[in-house]
Amino acid sequence: MANKAVKANLKMKIRAGQASAAPPVGSTLGQYGVNMMDFINPFNEQTKEMQGSELTVHITVYEDRSIDFRYVSTPTDDRIRSALKIDKGSGRPNSEKIAKKLSQSDLTKIAEDKAKDMNTDDIEAVKKMVAGTARSMGVEVE
Repeated sequence: MANKAVKANLKMKIRAGQASAAPPVGSTLGQYGVNMMDFINPFNEQTKEMQGSELTVHITVYEDRSIDFRYVSTPTDDRIRSALKIDKGSGRPNSEKIAKKLSQSDLTKIAEDKAKDMNTDDIEAVKKMVAGTARSMGVEVE
């Protein structure tokens, strides 16, 4: 199959299993002349197991108005905030630490969930990445 000419690369945050013709999906895809149902139905079908999680969706729109999409799960920093039940990280992570620490079990759980989006099966490597994100938020890891 020949490579199709790409018309646009889009990125949206959409709740799993809840894409609809309402904005942002409808208004964004509509401007490229894409049939929204070509995205909405397959997206909702593929993500219904993750109902409620916010996913980042990368959509490629081609000149012939066909589309491809892939999604990545909840961003690491959101997962850390939700595990610690905090609203935000530290504005000065090097000098001001957050009072709560990320436990090894939370770290492992976040890493295992995140590994699906990474190009590795090495949980230890993903744990290092999650720990790095935590440090950049001023969160210490136990």
